[in-house]
Amino acid sequence: MDLTHRPRRLRQDRIRGLVSETSLEPADLIAPVFIDATATTRQPIESMPGHERVPIEDSVARVKEVLETGVEAVMLFGIPESKDATGTRAWADDGVIQEATRRITAETDAYVITDVCLCEYTEHGHCGTLEPELREDDSEMPAPSLTVDNDATLTSLRRTAVSHANAGADMVAPSSMTDGMVGAIRDGLDDEGFHDVPIMSYAAKYESAFYGPFRDAADGAPAFGNRRHYQMDPANSREALREVRLDAEAGADVLMVKPALPYLDIVRDIRQEFDHPVAAYNVSGEYAMLHAAAEKGWLDLEEVALESLLSIKRAGADLILTYFAEDVAGRLH
Repeated sequence: MDLTHRPRRLRQDRIRGLVSETSLEPADLIAPVFIDATATTRQPIESMPGHERVPIEDSVARVKEVLETGVEAVMLFGIPESKDATGTRAWADDGVIQEATRRITAETDAYVITDVCLCEYTEHGHCGTLEPELREDDSEMPAPSLTVDNDATLTSLRRTAVSHANAGADMVAPSSMTDGMVGAIRDGLDDEGFHDVPIMSYAAKYESAFYGPFRDAADGAPAFGNRRHYQMDPANSREALREVRLDAEAGADVLMVKPALPYLDIVRDIRQEFDHPVAAYNVSGEYAMLHAAAEKGWLDLEEVALESLLSIKRAGADLILTYFAEDVAGRLH
């Protein structure tokens, strides 16, 4: 028997780490933080164990907890004090994200990224201004109507991104999958002198069943219909390259895939096709299902969390937005 080739030689403890092909560091991770303008105390998120909505007054303390684990960047999501048909609180100077951003950037060294979308701010829960025929009565979505007026929404996204930059955001991250959103936001930022504020686009965001816990956390579930016409079909991969290319050409600095684990092939395709930094969003459903399995004793939570993030990094992601950020970073740190 010829055993000249023995790959197991390099799996021994003292050499295993030296030949490891993929590394994961706390600096690779971005921690989501939920800021709630209606809360006076921290509110646990039942479907996302270990996470809370925090009041604006507690936002700095919450971000300092993240920084202590070695994670350097946070993504802020806001729950406003009130909602309306067009989501005007999204770009209000005294809005929840604007106020939290001012406090966090003044009192911490965190790199602050802000989510730019309208679903948390509209009373109907969709990611923009409704189509004209739905604006008077959105109780039902008449087929085959579209739900969101794409071009009318661009103005709102531009105003929101500029308001975040005015408040001190280091990076803005549009997530609505609105056609033309990167170009509109880039123009808005540049017109106001924010040439150095980068855009991380949710460039390939799929209409996924893995978002459920997040919609509870951010109070952003649609009141009617669904998001099928503006988020991507899970069956499509070539379309993702088209979407990403359009955002890259419009000035996106970082390209994100959401969700991460069911779409690792998309992460790899984008890594091979583009020279931009690639981000992946390890979403709430991916987080919640591992917690649920661990609570039943079926999986070791610490191990599967680390393995999941390593798989995302191995597929080609440079940055990972994940609810496991603090736990995994604490272990790595």
